[in-house]
Amino acid sequence: MTEARAGVRQRYADGAIALGVTAALLITAAGSRPETGLAVLAYGLLAAGGLALVVRRRVPRAVLAVTGACAIGHQAAGLDVPVVAYLFAVYAAVRAGHRTVTAVVSVLMLAALPVAALLSGPHDTGEAFARARGALEIAWLVAAAAAGEALRQAERRADEAERTREEVARRRADEERLRIARELHDSLTHQISVVKVQAEVAVHVARRRGEEVPAALLAIQEAGREASRELRATLEALRDDDTAPPRGLADVPELVSRMRSLGVDATLTVEGRGTDVPAAVDRTVYRIVQESLTNVARHSGATAATVRIDRGPELLAVRVDDDGRAAPAAAPVAGLGLLGMRERVTALGGRLAVGPRDGGGFSVRAELPVERTP
Repeated sequence: MTEARAGVRQRYADGAIALGVTAALLITAAGSRPETGLAVLAYGLLAAGGLALVVRRRVPRAVLAVTGACAIGHQAAGLDVPVVAYLFAVYAAVRAGHRTVTAVVSVLMLAALPVAALLSGPHDTGEAFARARGALEIAWLVAAAAAGEALRQAERRADEAERTREEVARRRADEERLRIARELHDSLTHQISVVKVQAEVAVHVARRRGEEVPAALLAIQEAGREASRELRATLEALRDDDTAPPRGLADVPELVSRMRSLGVDATLTVEGRGTDVPAAVDRTVYRIVQESLTNVARHSGATAATVRIDRGPELLAVRVDDDGRAAPAAAPVAGLGLLGMRERVTALGGRLAVGPRDGGGFSVRAELPVERTP
């Protein structure tokens, strides 16, 4: 909403500037009558050049050409007025980064204005050049271009500073997340390991003595094992820092091979070549496949899983299916793994769909845009 209001205010300001320039030019020209008899055409071109400034931010090169043509036209029609509208257009075009186009058009203007002055009446060459110099002083032309370039550089530096602040904030957030992950791992893993070892020792001693092992003790033992596995899996992504190389598409075959070693008939299919994907997409694909196959091994009771990756010039699609126990009517439980996948995909502007398949089993489908922005 704020950006929309700012855009409306900017359009009103552009309109006010265009009307102000047009009014000033018409007032300046009010005291002179063209000797060529083309007064209506001359005043019309003068007004058109000023009003064209309304869209100078959106189409600066077109406005540059229009104001230049109007300036030459009203000079040739006999209306000797400084080409102020063209100077505004030069400023806008240079500010937008069109320096070469502005330089070429300005050189053409400097060459065309004396010719227009000669066409406007019985002037000799010296008078024509003097009249052209009065309409477009080179010093004012350079000043307008310099002002546009100075503001463009200032805006570029401001944008760069904003990007730098965002990068620093992201880096600090990543460092804090890594610190928390390490502290969690160091504290929780130790405590859970102590509980698990104590429970296993108690179970072993009870069985060695021939005593019946309490169900609560067996539950503690199993809970300790499961908690250790869950903790390692949950913290693995947080601990993936610069001490280990980032994982990506090239490492997906290793994940599939590892599933086969666990007794799951896992297959991998990669279609299309596409272009080199951005690093964030590369890592996200690996994490999606990793989390999906981890869930297959832990919870689904599946005997087979398929991983399919389709690479295109603008979109990369990932699909992981299994033949586990998930029924079509069952709703997926949104654990930390699924939430993490959804957050990664959403951050990249992609789409994620998870849920039971019609024929039984579970499916994870993700689409990630891979087109690089210029």
